[in-house]
Amino acid sequence: MTQTVALFDRRPFFEKALAYGIEHGILDSAKLEAIQTDAPKGMVQIARYFGSEFLRPELEKAKDRIVNMVSLTLEIQSGGDLRKASEALHEHSFMSRSKAASDMLKALIVMPQNTHFGMNDHGGFSDKHIPQLAKWSLCNLAAYQAELSKRQQVAHVIDAAIWMADQLGLHADDLEEAGCDAEAVIRTALLAAATQHQEMPDWVMFQKIIATLRKPSTSKAIRLALPKNLPAEFKAAVAHVRQSVEADLPKILDGKLTPQKLFNQTPAFVGRYFWIEDGLAEVDHFDRQTSAAWDKATDGHNDDGSLLTLFLCIAAGSKVSTAKTLLSEKSAAALIRKIRKSGLQPELAQQFILDNAPVEHQGDYVRVWQAFMEDAHATLTSDRDYKLHDALSLLRRECNVTDE
Repeated sequence: MTQTVALFDRRPFFEKALAYGIEHGILDSAKLEAIQTDAPKGMVQIARYFGSEFLRPELEKAKDRIVNMVSLTLEIQSGGDLRKASEALHEHSFMSRSKAASDMLKALIVMPQNTHFGMNDHGGFSDKHIPQLAKWSLCNLAAYQAELSKRQQVAHVIDAAIWMADQLGLHADDLEEAGCDAEAVIRTALLAAATQHQEMPDWVMFQKIIATLRKPSTSKAIRLALPKNLPAEFKAAVAHVRQSVEADLPKILDGKLTPQKLFNQTPAFVGRYFWIEDGLAEVDHFDRQTSAAWDKATDGHNDDGSLLTLFLCIAAGSKVSTAKTLLSEKSAAALIRKIRKSGLQPELAQQFILDNAPVEHQGDYVRVWQAFMEDAHATLTSDRDYKLHDALSLLRRECNVTDE
């Protein structure tokens, strides 16, 4: 059986192109002499740039660097075609092919590596990048192409996020200042588009987007479409991010999880979506929400007796919607029996105060409630007062109990 032995040529691509050019008469003696003159000069310049031109090891490494960089340029520009590479050597100087590779590597180094805004270098190549250039100047074509492909994908995600944010009225500088992730911006933009929102949402508006998505009429027909005018170069990046949003939808549509719980307290979702941080809007929204809940629960009564009655009902396990600020004698007795059977949870009432009471009064209400509990807890939970005389007397004195 005849076997064919394939020889693996380990020579740098520059040497292959040089040999091919000599063999096929593409490179004449004048060009070879020019290369022999330029190469030592280039080696000294490179050794000086990365270290010292007076140390032999530095000069040896400089020789490897210049040959490698010329090889990179020739192989990339020729697509691996030795004839084209040889013709390039004939048409251009040896030093220019080295500089072309240096420029390509510098451009690679300053490309973004991370989709998180604020975590990438801005501006061009500078002295701080020289150690990276020293490493990349010795890389092979495969390593360069792999890194270039990876960074181009990152750049496309960032640019797509900037484009989509701009469509919603948010500038790139705002994204930099927010220090958000580009994919988070795209995810939110897709949700905004699915609910017909025209602006990048703040937290209040983001919650409304989620509420809209959770409506039965919406959740069954959610369509996360790519923007019709999305530039072609961004479509692959946005389509990839869209898949992650589709994977998130079961949790996003789960009404058992509040937006606060899902997006701010679930580790896998923290930072996964983006909204504009607007403290004033959030405070205003919070104030309006708590004010409405507080007014509904207290029915407009803010005297200590009415409030303590409400707090005691909540601490006894009543839902806020059924808690009262006024009890009849019969209801008060029933409340005491419930407390003695199931116990008291004073922390429930305190949490209700902190979640719903006007901020400026929360401290006072908590102190009133805690003082009441210190005095009343033993009486309200005592089994000795089986006829409820002491407990009812306490409620008539401290709370809001009517004889009717």
